[in-house]
Amino acid sequence: MINHESDMVEIYTDGACSGNPGPGGYGAILKHNENKKEISGCDPQTTNNRMEMMAVIEALRQLKRPCKIRIFTDSSYVLKGMTEWIPGWIRKNWVNSKKKPVLNMDLWKELLRLSSPHKIEWQWVKGHNGHPENERCDELARNAVRECPLPPIKKQSNNE
Repeated sequence: MINHESDMVEIYTDGACSGNPGPGGYGAILKHNENKKEISGCDPQTTNNRMEMMAVIEALRQLKRPCKIRIFTDSSYVLKGMTEWIPGWIRKNWVNSKKKPVLNMDLWKELLRLSSPHKIEWQWVKGHNGHPENERCDELARNAVRECPLPPIKKQSNNE
């Protein structure tokens, strides 16, 4: 009997932001059989939604070949974007239902590109609810925010 679960890569993701916009971080855990990898990163000036997306993007960048993946996220924005909204955005040339350009279009396009070689199953998990991997991703993301270098301060000249 073939165990298809052993072929599955599980990815857990979370994003965090101190202020929205403000310094942000993301965390992700990739699991395949007994192998586990944690990644994190930050952006000194971003939004929570962008960090939720970056967690998935950076996790997908870790994969070397097409895989069967189960992605766990507590972000309804990422989940609905990838499972419901993208086809309409593409049909409408990346314009949303309010006739405005889709927010975070650069990341949506990158997420779509990185997702395309894989077979992905999306799973929503309730955040801050004791799910061990989600809690760890939240910790990775919050730590990344704290360790993120501040953007340079724009110096004003006396002429301004």
